[in-house]
Amino acid sequence: MNIGIVCYPTFGGSGVVATELAKGLAQRDHNVHILSYARPARLDTFRTNISYHEVNMNTYPLFEYPPYDLALANQMASLIEYEKIDVLHVHYAIPHATSAYLAKQILGEKAEHVPLITTLHGTDITIVGSDPSYKNVVDFSINQSDGVTAVSEYLREETYERFDIKKDIEVIPNFIDLDRFQKSDQNHFKKAICPNDEKVVVHVSNFREVKRVPEVVSVFAKILENDIEAKLLLVGDGPDRQRAEQRCRELGICDQVRFLGKQDQVEDILSIADLFLIPSGSETFGLAALEAMSCSVPVISSNIGGLPEVNIHGKTGYLCDLDDIDCMGDYAVNILSDESLHKELAENARKQAETFEMSKIISRYEEYYKQCKQQLEKKSSSAV
Repeated sequence: MNIGIVCYPTFGGSGVVATELAKGLAQRDHNVHILSYARPARLDTFRTNISYHEVNMNTYPLFEYPPYDLALANQMASLIEYEKIDVLHVHYAIPHATSAYLAKQILGEKAEHVPLITTLHGTDITIVGSDPSYKNVVDFSINQSDGVTAVSEYLREETYERFDIKKDIEVIPNFIDLDRFQKSDQNHFKKAICPNDEKVVVHVSNFREVKRVPEVVSVFAKILENDIEAKLLLVGDGPDRQRAEQRCRELGICDQVRFLGKQDQVEDILSIADLFLIPSGSETFGLAALEAMSCSVPVISSNIGGLPEVNIHGKTGYLCDLDDIDCMGDYAVNILSDESLHKELAENARKQAETFEMSKIISRYEEYYKQCKQQLEKKSSSAV
């Protein structure tokens, strides 16, 4: 199949999943065309059957904000017409689903055979999409899609609750490349970071307020208070970095905390981790947690959103109520001070990650593409 995939190019979950899906589909001999306003962060190697199309926007004095959604719709229409796209798969509802609908309307009969599939990832529903400025548009665009998927049961239910959706929403979870994300020998790296064989606690995010990075620092301080020698590695960057740095200063633990910034090979860092912290205030799936678990790292997370579908309490780690620093600190101390418990949780974490193995989930997307295409063809033939 010729598959068009539209995504944001950022390190966020939707961009990562869309790009990894494109790479997985290309390995199965599909031709994939990726549309975005910049080259996606995970599109880091050349593949003969993946084409990247940059959405260009011309600036005019008339426009204070260039209309990206219109430029995207125009590029989608060209892609469908000239690259003979079989399926158009957009990730993140705003504005991708709306632009895709407009593109199909522009082409009319030329695009009637092309199913529009929208994958919902999280804040496009729970935050941005629920804003009154966008809600009606999101409502309409999802209902006009030929297929709709969500990355967790939680997000599926949230979508039905927040919007007037008439379509069936298929839950197809995020996935993991088990070969890439597995524990590897990084002893040279660990010795450089932890010369005294300290325990390693890791957090990975985009440092937005919802990720609660300062709270990660506070939990880590609880670990140190219990006489456990440890280092905290914070991977990523964003608006809350300064607040996290300030929390380190307030608690007097800056020497034990390393801000590593954005990293492409996060699996190398996870390979030396003893514990992963994710106290997010909103998480529709928890891809960062899954990546840690795939590297045999126990996880302590907040008990919200889709995280309980990934991190199983008492089996792969522990769940705590939102902002319960003491709960997370107590569980962290238990894990880091009990080798047999740590070993059990680490092994279970990897086994749980295997249920989200990449090829299994990509097969589900392939089947869903075929299903949507057959339904569209049936609808078109009955209308004649």
